[in-house]
Amino acid sequence: MPVADLLPELVVLIGAVFIILFAAFTPERMQPVAAVIALLVLALATALSVAQYGGVERLTFSGVWALDRGAVAGKILILVAGAVAVALSPRWMAGDRRHGEYYGLVLFSLLGAIMLVSATDTMELVIGLLLSSAASYPLVAFHRSWAPALEAGMKYYLMGALANSLFVIGVVLLFGLTGATGYPEITRQLSQNADPLVTIVALSFIFLGLAFKLGAFPIHTWMPDVAQGAPAPIAALLTVAPKIAAAIALARFVHILPDTLAWPWVIAMLAAVTMTVGNLAALWQDDLRRLLGWSAVSQSGYALVAITVVGAADSAVPSLLVFLAAYGLANLAAFATVVHLRGRTALEHYRGLMGIRPWSALVVIVAFLSFVGIPPLVGFFGKLMVFKAGIEGGFTWLVIVAIANTVLSLFYYLRVISIMVFRHPGAEVACLGRAPGLIAMTAGLLVIVLGLWAEGLIHPVEGIELLPELTHLLNTRGQS
Repeated sequence: MPVADLLPELVVLIGAVFIILFAAFTPERMQPVAAVIALLVLALATALSVAQYGGVERLTFSGVWALDRGAVAGKILILVAGAVAVALSPRWMAGDRRHGEYYGLVLFSLLGAIMLVSATDTMELVIGLLLSSAASYPLVAFHRSWAPALEAGMKYYLMGALANSLFVIGVVLLFGLTGATGYPEITRQLSQNADPLVTIVALSFIFLGLAFKLGAFPIHTWMPDVAQGAPAPIAALLTVAPKIAAAIALARFVHILPDTLAWPWVIAMLAAVTMTVGNLAALWQDDLRRLLGWSAVSQSGYALVAITVVGAADSAVPSLLVFLAAYGLANLAAFATVVHLRGRTALEHYRGLMGIRPWSALVVIVAFLSFVGIPPLVGFFGKLMVFKAGIEGGFTWLVIVAIANTVLSLFYYLRVISIMVFRHPGAEVACLGRAPGLIAMTAGLLVIVLGLWAEGLIHPVEGIELLPELTHLLNTRGQS
């Protein structure tokens, strides 16, 4: 059990504990220093994760922890998203007298997320899911005096309690079937004479728990409420980091399921319904943050297309990682603009924004067009790779549904763009300092640059497989 294998996680854990203690024993004027500490912790954890990327891919800590390129890439994406959320927070939280512990909770939430991407044992999966959820609940309702925040926090908590309870029940049932919690032994036992009814119930509950973190149907309705009611930096974080974690965790989990189970069709149906529901609901939104929440739901559906063909298409995992990176970058750019504009959320507030704040309007436009997949923006390559993987995996019909949904999404994205560009400007829009605006413009520029230089994003993830050390075990299922 080499402790060095867990250095990024240990840095985040120690940093979170230190920030909580720092916030408890320092005066009000020192609370913003916690943001600087959190950024330093995330920078160090990211550097350590980057150093792990080129190492030997293996299972560690008695086989419960994966150190493969997929896990490390997921950790890097999550930590970078967390750093952006922290950097957006100081000006936003300046009105809160004691908000130092806010940054500790952010780090605990990120720790749970990066545990999900590396877990190769259902007990580790449970710990990561519960830690990520428990730290996120108070963050959503951090603006205690604002009714939408309390409503969003309560809905998120209740739905999370249901989803996490079902998830734990599913893990317990799976343990009862197989007598194991590690993925290698689970795949051996499921390939033998496991009770089909109990297997279906167990896997359904596990899928539901991960669907909650992913923001996918049928436990998805928390996403628009959180996007609208949570502090805007937390809305940016929770529409990106848990999605990345749950997508990789689900891709890793389905990779070990026996071929006799029809799980690809279950995931495919979830993908089709998720993207359709998200896009249809977004058509009627008059609140930009709520629209971004429903957009996040639809984007989960596209991610599920890649997860559907894990094991059937070699490009499934690389396409999933590129898509998650592209979506996360565009989503952070959009929410950074919301933070820069002091959280303005009604579409009416964005009327004629191009004439008042042209750079802010351009960032939103670039982010939205990237969501759609317009070339040469980075979102185009994310969707293109996902669609290509879906076709290679034999799910052409699902790709057709995804393309139809992409066309459908144009209506509500272009509606917002037309309000910003073609409507007569409204009142002057106040901004929240330079830092959020600089972050928004940087993220928007990266959406363009990584689109023009897509090879720089695609090449590092080529050939990535999840659980490479278990390839032989997965090819010899049932022989033990």
